[in-house]
Amino acid sequence: MSITMGTTLASLVTNKRRVSALKSLGIVTVGDALTYYPFRVTEPVPLRAIREAAPGQQMAFAAVIRDMRVVPMNARRGYRLEATVDDADFARSRRVPGSTARLTFFSYRKSYVDWVSVRLRAGTSVVVSGMPGEYMGQLQFTHPEILTVAPVPAGAGAGLEGYARGAASGNGAFAGSADPYASAQSAYPPAATAPSGAALKYDADTVQEALTRVCRPRPVYHASSRISSEHIHETILGLLWMMGARTSSTPDGQLAGAGAAGIVAPATDTIAVQNGEEKSGTTAESGAEALSQSIPDVLPESVRKAKNLMHRAEAFLAIHDPASTARFKEAIETLRYEEAFVSQTSLLKSRQHAHKSSAHPCPLNEALETARASVGEAVAEPSTQPEASERGSATALPDLPNLPNLRDRFIASLPFTLTAGQSQVVDDIASDLERDWPMQRLLQGEVGSGKTVVALAAMLQAVGAGYQAVLVAPTQVLAEQHYETISKMVSGLTLAQPGAKETDAAADVEGAMGASGASTVSSSKVTAEIPVTLLTGGMKLAARRKALAAAASGEPGIIVATHAAFSKTFQAPHLALVVIDEQHRFGVEQRESLNAKTDDGTTPHLLVMTATPIPRTAAMTWFGDLDISWLTELPGGRKPIRTVVVNEADAATMGRMFAHIRARVDAGERAYIVCPRIDADDEENEGGSGVSAAAGSARGRAAASGSSARTAAGGRATRAAADAIGIDDPYETFDENGETVARPPLHAVAEIADRLQKLPQFQGIRFATLTGRDKDDVKTQVMADFAGGETPILVSTTVIEVGVDVKQASCIVIFDADRYGLSQLHQLRGRVGRGGTNSWAFLISRAEPGSPAEQRLEVIHHSLDGAEIAQADLEFRGAGDVLGDAQSGGKSSLKLLRVVKDADMIADARTRAGQLLAADPELAGEVQLAGAVLDFTRGNETFLTSS
Repeated sequence: MSITMGTTLASLVTNKRRVSALKSLGIVTVGDALTYYPFRVTEPVPLRAIREAAPGQQMAFAAVIRDMRVVPMNARRGYRLEATVDDADFARSRRVPGSTARLTFFSYRKSYVDWVSVRLRAGTSVVVSGMPGEYMGQLQFTHPEILTVAPVPAGAGAGLEGYARGAASGNGAFAGSADPYASAQSAYPPAATAPSGAALKYDADTVQEALTRVCRPRPVYHASSRISSEHIHETILGLLWMMGARTSSTPDGQLAGAGAAGIVAPATDTIAVQNGEEKSGTTAESGAEALSQSIPDVLPESVRKAKNLMHRAEAFLAIHDPASTARFKEAIETLRYEEAFVSQTSLLKSRQHAHKSSAHPCPLNEALETARASVGEAVAEPSTQPEASERGSATALPDLPNLPNLRDRFIASLPFTLTAGQSQVVDDIASDLERDWPMQRLLQGEVGSGKTVVALAAMLQAVGAGYQAVLVAPTQVLAEQHYETISKMVSGLTLAQPGAKETDAAADVEGAMGASGASTVSSSKVTAEIPVTLLTGGMKLAARRKALAAAASGEPGIIVATHAAFSKTFQAPHLALVVIDEQHRFGVEQRESLNAKTDDGTTPHLLVMTATPIPRTAAMTWFGDLDISWLTELPGGRKPIRTVVVNEADAATMGRMFAHIRARVDAGERAYIVCPRIDADDEENEGGSGVSAAAGSARGRAAASGSSARTAAGGRATRAAADAIGIDDPYETFDENGETVARPPLHAVAEIADRLQKLPQFQGIRFATLTGRDKDDVKTQVMADFAGGETPILVSTTVIEVGVDVKQASCIVIFDADRYGLSQLHQLRGRVGRGGTNSWAFLISRAEPGSPAEQRLEVIHHSLDGAEIAQADLEFRGAGDVLGDAQSGGKSSLKLLRVVKDADMIADARTRAGQLLAADPELAGEVQLAGAVLDFTRGNETFLTSS
């Protein structure tokens, strides 16, 4: 069986419980396992004799079991196993007297105690690694790591005695060798295998092998209650062995050769298929070659040599079985650069592809476009003006007077003046829309910076040119708000349309190209109000059919839609512009479905907007396939939001906060109460430790958008699971062994609403609740009642995070604030203070004093600058899910790159990727890189931050 990066673990690992546990971590294939990187590597464990032990300091030694006993613990139930070990032979090699120590194990399971008892029989040679302590005056190791050593044949030296005779004097772990973890074979005589009829299996054949394994640096992985870091490591080493690896990486940068520590073959009760079984004549070099064939390099050879990087196979080996911490770091840097190179190559190819596509030009000169529509093909005869058949044939028309265009009429009708930033962005977009290849622009701006006005100006430019424009919003509430706002803003504008029944084509030509050169297009056109159509999934069937028919007609106009725009029933034949609000809530497949809606083979212009702050460095280096515009100026009249961090255990402060909210409600204002969960009995992720960094982010997005979300395992969550938890929790806490630390359960909407209504501060006040599970018509009614003051306090999930605009809202209380991403907190905080009143944001926390969670909240407490907050978010998360599903999805190929800290690396990779694409645009000479680019594009479903 040929094993590749795409081979599933289910076909290789016989332990189905382990397969399931790994799947819960997003590890489904061999590639997933090899790219499940450890979050740290332990320092090398020093060798010490028992007499050299220092309490609290890790050590390793070789010894012999002298006796062992099992003691029932009647009072506490369970069992205590005690074994006495003697290191006389090992201590002799270190020129110190031998001594004894006690190894202690506790367990409630008799099966575990029996298993340990069999391994620790009297006379067995063992290698012990652990932390020494003292109990009743005797040195004790509690639950140390134990490796049993196979017995040696008669005459070859009795195990540790042979070790003692072969070891020379000195302070090194293995005297006579520059490498403290390697020595001549004579120091450790080879052991005989266990007798053929023996049921015992030994962990190592020689003392040397066992000492090397426990002393070497070892990776520690993020684990769970279902699988330990040690078992994850064991599985990955087994996979590497099956793919051809026989020895670990060596410091010279080459694949392993003689003298390096060997990788132990996996047990047949763990691994079903052992592809690389040892054969006579098999060498470490041939095994290394096999590993290279199973794991081909992705980086071009010229780039790898220029940057002095490892081969990909060698890097995986050095990460999961490192010879030293320095070697581990070198391997991490290799794969980090690989991610930078693949991502930048993908983005540059995306930009190249966009420039090769055809799009509808949307010139600002509305009269020109109207004349083109009126006269059709009769404007120019092919014999006299052949260029008219080329793309951009409108240049064949004679100059027409520069009449006010639809976009400019809209801007002039506004009751306010655009900021300088808005004017600049409007002009930039206008230039993009006039080209005959599709615009791809990212518009980033703080909440309230005027992105909607800019987007509407762009849509009116497309409509004025005779095309359709679609605005896609993530929720029905936001779509309805956009529909109402846009309808009001364009209500006084009219759209010139060709009057096909009034004149024939010849008359149109004569009217448009009169002898005096003056335009008389007005004689061949009628005017109509700009149609604005709303399309949502929650509409009644008749209204939905009417909206779909309006879009399918191809008539110029604006369509405001939710996810319904991605359905197969939606057709917009003259679609020229797609605007996506809060783009991080939509996958690339959905955007592609809109791009395929045009029947004439063109690709719509694309404008994506986000209020999520992205650090400029990250945006410039990462979003290389988009032109980026920033709106940094806020409209006048908005007062700074006062942010207060409240410890939930501080009852007095909590009471004053509720009294303050009651006073604001009595003054005619509104208050949001935000909770991360819907019901108190909603299940959290396996292990009970809160929302995982991946699943939590995905669930949070799904709860707000009403769509299913991709979980950490790469599968699809159910609607109920997706809506259950709305928190983006990228800061899951792990202990030193990589296991998740249990935290208090998250607060729920139903629970908090019930508790608050019973408080004396809120007597006589009506509450409402809003969650992602509510039907669309219910959401609309709840928001209407809240805005109207019938229910002045709204308890909700993060469904209000985007697009909710209630100007009377002055207070927001966010429970479990220490579990949210900073950018998500900043977004939620932006829901208040939109009417110019004083406003407050209360962040309720259960974070421990001095903890990282408390430090994060201090950032949001002291800053209202979205860019500063986003920068801090990136730094706190490290290589976390700052890029949305690109980081949190189990299928992502980006796991090590840090967009801020690695900006220089990304810039270098971008330069080299550009040079490679200039010489080989289709990557025909780099098959592995081309495949990695394709996988990256498919795996990273969003290109914006997710919180």
